[in-house]
Amino acid sequence: MLYPLSILSILLLALIHLTNGHSPHGHSPKKVQRVLSTPDNASIPLSTRAYWMRKANAALGELASPCPFAAFGTVIVNHTDVSGDGLGKLICMGVNSRTTTGNPISHGEIAAINNCTQILTDVNGPYKLSGSSAIAAFASLSLYTNAESCPMCASAIRWSGFKEYIFGTTIETLVDQGWGQIDISSKEVFEESLGLGTATSYLGGILTNETDPYFAWQFDTDSPCPVGCERASAGSSCAAS
Repeated sequence: MLYPLSILSILLLALIHLTNGHSPHGHSPKKVQRVLSTPDNASIPLSTRAYWMRKANAALGELASPCPFAAFGTVIVNHTDVSGDGLGKLICMGVNSRTTTGNPISHGEIAAINNCTQILTDVNGPYKLSGSSAIAAFASLSLYTNAESCPMCASAIRWSGFKEYIFGTTIETLVDQGWGQIDISSKEVFEESLGLGTATSYLGGILTNETDPYFAWQFDTDSPCPVGCERASAGSSCAAS
């Protein structure tokens, strides 16, 4: 006659499983480390990271306003192109355009990826890539976004196969400042993306002293407006000055 395992036996099996070095969902630590590898800052210094994060902030003013309510900006860069100033080449940019387009998933990262696809495949543009070649090209590109990606955008980044993902303000900070978020970090999404067979380097918290203020004023009337914006009266929203 078969008897169910005792509670002690179940605990013992769980302990054996853990001591054998298994990680959640059966992912090996080495595989997780490979997906979450840190970008090579020896070849790309933090000063260059800061330069492109400022460009992600500046995309707001170029494509929308210096202080849109949803101030999420993204730039996509080719660091293998070191012509010119040696900082890399801007391929495309995007900002959160949900309210202007009526598309509820048009977050900054999604908008930038869509813009890059159009630029890379434009038959009259500089690249003239086929669809399959454009998809392959993302493996050489780095995505900079001024705030950590939501689970939808983090998944899109991994499906795109970017070489690098760099963000400024964290989801934790956004939540603390009053932003409604699906509270799943991009790191968690990356850890669950091992089955895609690609790796995207991960680097967060870049230039937060400059990115955080873009998300602080919307739910705090005492918070100063971003540069180039002001409140018309006490308690009003920030608007371009």
